[in-house]
Amino acid sequence: MRRWLAAAVLGMGLAGVAKAAIDTYQFRDEAERERYQQLTKELRCPKCQNQDIADSNAPIAADLRREIFRMLGEGKNNEQIVDFMVDRYGDFVRYKPALSGRTWLLWFGPGLLLAGGFVVLAVIVRRRRGTAVQGANELSAEERERLAKLLEKEQTHD
Repeated sequence: MRRWLAAAVLGMGLAGVAKAAIDTYQFRDEAERERYQQLTKELRCPKCQNQDIADSNAPIAADLRREIFRMLGEGKNNEQIVDFMVDRYGDFVRYKPALSGRTWLLWFGPGLLLAGGFVVLAVIVRRRRGTAVQGANELSAEERERLAKLLEKEQTHD
């Protein structure tokens, strides 16, 4: 009896996993299948945010995969499909958003921050070198006397 109960509990637990089935679509040819896979890899899931729609189990990702399959069947090209998704979900749905006035900071921001960091680092290093050199050239009267004595001793020993 315990075995049957354990099997029933295990079966109910696995029922949720069975619902996360893989989409099965019939494509006209291998090229269409490859386009479908490429599109589902390059579009981001609006719910998961850090997963493409090919790997996401979210219901919206399944809807987007179904929509892509439908548009491929209608003969739309990749650009038309991506444009449709961007119009509907915004630039966020693309892993590589197009370069535009709204996305230039996304594309160039990291490089600008890195360059700014190098500039700040260079300024700090220059200031420290300048201070160290300045301090080395300025000797107090006591230090000058001591240096002169040391130099005289060196000259007498040679």
